[in-house]
Amino acid sequence: MANTRHVTCITKGNGDHYEPHTAISNLGYRNEFGNYYTTRLEMYTFLKNGGSAYVKDKFGNTAYLTTGVSSAGNPYVRTYSDGKLTDNLLALQECVA
Repeated sequence: MANTRHVTCITKGNGDHYEPHTAISNLGYRNEFGNYYTTRLEMYTFLKNGGSAYVKDKFGNTAYLTTGVSSAGNPYVRTYSDGKLTDNLLALQECVA
């Protein structure tokens, strides 16, 4: 599907990607053209401009990414599945550059 990204890994500045209060700095993804690495802000902008991204859990279930802005004004991305916000991004492996 054109303009869709399958997010496969994340990176956080302090390396602890299970910590929910530390922002994701980068995301690794693949699409029909290959594997890529992007910043949180680039992914946020991609989604705001009509792009689509998702993750799959270990059972093959899909959760799509959505955007948000923190109370401090920082843009971020997170997942939702079955109409509920979820933490599927935190369950992904750490990206290896």
